[in-house]
Amino acid sequence: MTSIEQLHDTLGGLGLTALGLRLEGLLEKASKGEPSYADFLLEALNTEADARRQRYLKTRLQLAHLPYLKTFEQFDFGFQPSIDERQIRELRTLRFVHEAGNVCFLGPPGVGKTHLAVALAEATIRAGQAAYFMTAHDLVEDLGRAYREGRLERRMKVYVAPKVLVIDEMGYLPLDELGATIFFQLVSARYERSSIILTSNKSYGDWGSIFGDPIIATAILDRLLHHSTTINIRGESYRLKDRRRAGLLTRPEEQPPVLPAAAPNRRIKRRHSE
Repeated sequence: MTSIEQLHDTLGGLGLTALGLRLEGLLEKASKGEPSYADFLLEALNTEADARRQRYLKTRLQLAHLPYLKTFEQFDFGFQPSIDERQIRELRTLRFVHEAGNVCFLGPPGVGKTHLAVALAEATIRAGQAAYFMTAHDLVEDLGRAYREGRLERRMKVYVAPKVLVIDEMGYLPLDELGATIFFQLVSARYERSSIILTSNKSYGDWGSIFGDPIIATAILDRLLHHSTTINIRGESYRLKDRRRAGLLTRPEEQPPVLPAAAPNRRIKRRHSE
């Protein structure tokens, strides 16, 4: 067995698969460049370390249950001028994560709330912290089912453990009394310990109707907004933008006037005498 074959066997036994795949290339490069032993060893180990970081990142992104991968670079700030880009740049530093603060994106459907929330979650994962994504409806349904089966405390840990929890589409459907109580418990459990990123199509003044009780809504908002940043997005829907460009949808002011209905064309029957 040659020394190269022995190296491959040793690297495989140690689980250094990425280094094994690049071994011949690294050795050839070293023979031409004449690096120091330390430089060669450093490059070899960085090859494996980079591969492990990529595997770690891929696994964390999968465990986060993100609906898709979106970045800040893909967000069209020019289409949503109501957003202060300085606020977004500040959020991208993830200082709010280190301070266990929250972020709330409010606005009508289709304006990019979920895109920005996912981008923040993705940035959190790349920074080495765990994130988890769930719609408000699915989250409450899951915890409600756990409550009825007597395993709420154990299931609650799934949503308390991540450094960042994204709760999407808050307010699209009202919660019943059990759902409102469970949601309050979750917010309380994460309060000043870890961050929540929340999206909603409802203003805070309408949250009483979401929870069916203004008192519990106030208690939730008190904890959620104590350390938080609110981004109000007032603009058009991205999903309707392309349809409008294609002429499939028009703004109200662009629609042609509606003409009054024409009078029915009634034919008059005449009696003919024979």
